[in-house]
Amino acid sequence: MSVINSFRLDGRVAIVTGGAGGIGRIYGRALAEAGASVVLADLDGAAASEEAAKFSADGHGAIGIAVDITDPAAAAAMATATIERFGGIDILVNNAALMAEIPRSTLTELPLEWFERVMRVNVMGAVVCAKAVKASMIERGRGRIINQVSAGAFQAGGIYGISKLALVSVTVDLARELGPRGVNVNAIAPGLVEDDAGFRALEQRPDAERRRRVDHAALNGRPPPGAPRRPTGAAAPYERSIRSKAASMAAARRS
Repeated sequence: MSVINSFRLDGRVAIVTGGAGGIGRIYGRALAEAGASVVLADLDGAAASEEAAKFSADGHGAIGIAVDITDPAAAAAMATATIERFGGIDILVNNAALMAEIPRSTLTELPLEWFERVMRVNVMGAVVCAKAVKASMIERGRGRIINQVSAGAFQAGGIYGISKLALVSVTVDLARELGPRGVNVNAIAPGLVEDDAGFRALEQRPDAERRRRVDHAALNGRPPPGAPRRPTGAAAPYERSIRSKAASMAAARRS
């Protein structure tokens, strides 16, 4: 077997939340091209189905599903639909989150309803989805859950950064719980990504003009330090985490 073939995901089934657009779509495409059957799950079910149809037209197994990741019944229905269509679940990419939608505000001035909403979506949503898929993964004797945290978790990033730091803790806890049962739970922390959400987030920052100059340089082939990363490149850490034996070893050490 060649090295390339050893990284194939043929026969695997992956769910990507927030998969209808942006970086979620890129993750879904990368998984499909590696051979996995892909479920694009999104609050916008119509957009998810439309994107999945493009995958199918390219010869990949894919469906789109509407899901509210904060609703346990909706997450359970997502898992059931995936199992009915593809036979099981091997991979969950917890990508869906609120970021650009969050009002620009200091922490103490942020309306409490937004504090609660962000934590509910960005933190609890990942737990709800993990709970929905774990039985299928355990039954199949294998699984990968990849939580998208953020470089913003490790700096002053307001409620978004706080929620992503909380997701780091969730990742460690889930790894300890599920690792001994064959389900590896890991996270990646990308920086700013060059997609619609990333650019909208930049516009909300007080240094937006300086950031725009940084973005212009990046778009013209001169990416300076801290420039937004292209979404296609951001998929690589997910692929490595899903495919590598290192992921299994990391989960084992946490168990």
